Amino acid sequence: MNPVIHSLPKLRIGQGVDVHAFTAGDHVVLGGVRIPHTQGLLAHSDGDVLIHALCDALLGAAGLGDIGHHFPDTDPVYRGVDSRVLLRHVMQLLAGRAWVVVNADMTLLAQAPRVAVHIPQMLACLADDMGVGVNQLSIKATTSERLGFVGREEGIVAQAVVLLAANA
Repeated sequence: MNPVIHSLPKLRIGQGVDVHAFTAGDHVVLGGVRIPHTQGLLAHSDGDVLIHALCDALLGAAGLGDIGHHFPDTDPVYRGVDSRVLLRHVMQLLAGRAWVVVNADMTLLAQAPRVAVHIPQMLACLADDMGVGVNQLSIKATTSERLGFVGREEGIVAQAVVLLAANA
């Protein structure tokens, strides 16, 4: 073993991506916030792409697989589940393995709805569920300039990157 590696802080990076298509509905849930919209998101759960990407990034950084492994869409227990419940469970898994969140950076890609005004509330929800400070989280929103399925308003994409540190 390389002795230099043993002297470095124990840090892990994870990344996650989630996509959901639009369907009939009157709102979307993003970052735990219900946002009025002319459509909903097609999903087994509440379709919160931001939390799903975040959960995948957290689980990946900790070497714990992905959201589908822990919360399969074939399990009726998770039908319509609030994704904040899933995030809190992921955070318990991390705590049980002595991982803490250093920071999380997330991006929403959506032509519609416009979400910038909702970002402070999303940050507050996520910080509360994760037990971290709002200053450890970042959410950005962008469009795809009307290109691709996002630009045609067929769905939403979310990406997340996290940094975990060992709590030793």
